Amino acid sequence: MEYVTLNNGIKMPMMGIGTFLLSPDEAESSVISALECGYRLIDTANAYVNERAVGRGIKRSGLKREEIFLETKLWPSFYEQDNAVAKTLERLDTDYIDLLLIHQPAGNYIAGYKLMEKAYKENKVKAIGLSNFTVEQIEEIMNICEIKPTVLQTEVHPYSQEKELKKFLDKEGITIQAWYPLGHGDKKLIEEPLFSELGQKYGKSNAQIILRWHIQDGNIVIPGSKSPAHIKDNFDIFDFSLTDKEMAKIAALDKQKRYYTSTPEMLKGYAEMVPPVDEQK
Repeated sequence: MEYVTLNNGIKMPMMGIGTFLLSPDEAESSVISALECGYRLIDTANAYVNERAVGRGIKRSGLKREEIFLETKLWPSFYEQDNAVAKTLERLDTDYIDLLLIHQPAGNYIAGYKLMEKAYKENKVKAIGLSNFTVEQIEEIMNICEIKPTVLQTEVHPYSQEKELKKFLDKEGITIQAWYPLGHGDKKLIEEPLFSELGQKYGKSNAQIILRWHIQDGNIVIPGSKSPAHIKDNFDIFDFSLTDKEMAKIAALDKQKRYYTSTPEMLKGYAEMVPPVDEQK
C-alpha cells in the first residue's frame, strides 16, 4: 500500500474500495472482501444509502477501527441540519470519520462546509474536503473557510486527466481523489492498445495498468466492485512501477472526455432530493 499525507498531516491510503451503486448487502460483503485483501480505505456517502452496511462490514472484519480510513460524504439536503454529522456517525456505528466531504456544490454548501468545520473542531472528523467542485467553487470555499479542504474527489481517468485542475490543487496543497478511475467501464478506454501492451509486459490486466498509472500520477483511487475477484485484482498493483516514458505515453491519451457533467438543473434536483437514509438496512 502507498499513502499520501494530507495538508493537515493525516496519512491517507491511495487505494480504496468504493461503494457507489452497491446495495447494503453488496456493500457489506465488498467491505469485508476488501479489508481481507489489504485495503484500508473505504468510501461511502449519505446518498449511497449503505452507510449502515459499511459500518457492519468494518465491525465484521475484526480490524481495529484506527486501522481503517473511513470516508463519507454529506448530501446537499442535509447541509443545514445541525445533527447531520451525528446521524452519519450513528449510521456508520463509529465515533469518528477519517474524511468527510461535501458531496455536491448544490444547495447551501457554505452551511454544509461550516458544519464539517464544527465537526472537525470537535474531533468527530479527522479531515474535511470537497467532491465535484470546480476551481471557482473551491476558491469560494477557500475565501470563507477556517479549515482548508484536504481532498477534492472528482472524475479522473486517462481520458480526463484534469491536468489544469491538478496544477491548481497542487498549488493549494489539496490532494485529488479519482472516482470513475477506470472510466465508468468504457470498453474503448479499458481496451486501449497501450494498456494491453503494458499489461503483457508486466503480467497485469489493463485495469491494473490504469490503476497503477493513477497511483504514480498522485491520484487516490476508489474503484467499486461487488466481485471478490475484481476487488483482489484491483489491489494487486503495488509490485511493479511504470517507467517515466510509459507514464508520458498514458498522459498523451488525455481527451478531456468526462462521463459526468453536472448542470444547474441537476444541482437543483440534488438539493431537493432527500435520500432515504433512515430506511436503509
